[in-house]
Formats: sequence, C-alpha cells, structure tokens
Amino acid sequence: MIEPVVDVDWVRAHRDRLVLADVRAYLDGRSGREAYGRGHLPGAVFVDLDRDLAAPASPAAGRHPLPAPEAFAARMSELGIGDGDTVVAYDDAGGVMAARLVWMLRALGHDAALLDGGFDAWDGELETTVPERAPARFAARPWPADRLATIDDAVDGANVVIDARQPERFRGETEPIDPRPGHIPGARSVSCRENVDASGRFLPAEVLRERFAAAGVTDGAEVVSYCGSGVTACHNLLSLERAGFAPGRLYPGSWSQYAATGRPAATGA
Repeated sequence: MIEPVVDVDWVRAHRDRLVLADVRAYLDGRSGREAYGRGHLPGAVFVDLDRDLAAPASPAAGRHPLPAPEAFAARMSELGIGDGDTVVAYDDAGGVMAARLVWMLRALGHDAALLDGGFDAWDGELETTVPERAPARFAARPWPADRLATIDDAVDGANVVIDARQPERFRGETEPIDPRPGHIPGARSVSCRENVDASGRFLPAEVLRERFAAAGVTDGAEVVSYCGSGVTACHNLLSLERAGFAPGRLYPGSWSQYAATGRPAATGA
C-alpha cells in the first residue's frame, strides 16, 4: 500500500494511474461542490462528504455515520473509482476533510493517499469542467471490525483515546455544533489541524511522532480516534501511520453520538 501522504511531484509522476478526488467541504455553509465548479485539479472528481461518505445523521448514530458498504461501493462506482484504482484526495483545509475518504479506502485495502498541501499546493492549471469517467467496478466489502471502535471502546481506560477537534472544543469552552460541550472522560487532545504547518503541509514524521507520544501513544498501544462526527478523526489516524505507529481505530459516532447520550462529559484540559 502507498504512503498515506504524497506530494505534487509524486502525483505528476503517477498521474496516468491515479484518480484525483476533490473532497472540499465546509462547516460554515459554503458549498464544496461550488468551490469545485470554480476550479479543481485536472481530471479530479468531486466527492461529497455528506452524500458519498456518510449515512444519514441521527442522534443515535451521530452526524456522519459510515455509509453501508453497498452504498459506498455504489457511489465509488458511479464516480468511476474502481477496485484497481489509486486515489489521491485533497481539500483546502490541510486534508482534514479529504482524510475521511482516504481512511475509508485504506481501511478496505485500497491504495489511497492525501495530497500534501492540498488544493493550494497545486501550481498548475485548474479545470472547471466535470470529467467524464465511465462507471467502474468497486466491490462492496464490510467495514473491518479491527479498524472501528464503539462508544464503549472510547471510554475503556485500556485504550489511548485521542480527540481531533480544536482545543477549545475539547476543553468545553465552546460547542457550535453538537448537543453539549466537553470531551469523553480520559481522552487526550490532539488537534488534527496541528498535524500540518501554516501552508497545510504535513509535519515531518518524527515531529508527528512526538505529538502523539505526548498524548500517551506508544508502539503497540490500542488507539481510538474521534472528533465531532468521525471525519477529522481520520486525519489523526493517517498521521499516526505517517509517524510510524500501527493503524488506530475510528470511533465513527464521535462526540456527536456521545454527547446525545446521558454519559458523563469532561471539561478543561
């Protein structure tokens, strides 16, 4: 399997064997699809976070539950992404949104990576036309149990639980989206947006390793990653791989599911 993060030069060298995926998405009401229409990397398909990478939201399952394997496979097929394709995904937020697609594909055994630096790293021409890709065969496979965590796993003290949200949301100082503020008791704050530098490029592997080690991650540790709704948590999981740690597990319901229960919430650092 390819590395979880690749750069523009790698993309250019392998362009004829790649599918580029634009996964721009915003929490402030802006449209990722409209941004795609104004300009995207040549040949890139648009992958809709809400439609393609999640099942319908509910308090019981959270804001972005994983889609049924059959639904995900059908949508990838429609986009022209097949079993043998290598996918490189990007957004304009350091990869925190595109990481969801990359993690999903890698969890199923597909070659997929984030474009380091994302949309802003591309220094070539952009396109505004939608590429015409023929439907491809993408076999439906169950989400692997060893890559997923439940709400009970997220409160199990034997696991290292990391929270990818911004520190102020972790501390409970603000909560703009979910039912109540705070974090899962025992979790450590590892803001995914700090996995990259000011340009949106990933920090060196050794620096990422130090970040996770400071949160209690060790070789062989069982790591559970969560965020608000199971999207940006994938960025931490890919960063763990980049840092040389074993793959962790995603808690898909994340805080949006947990906060809708009567379980206790912690605040502060």
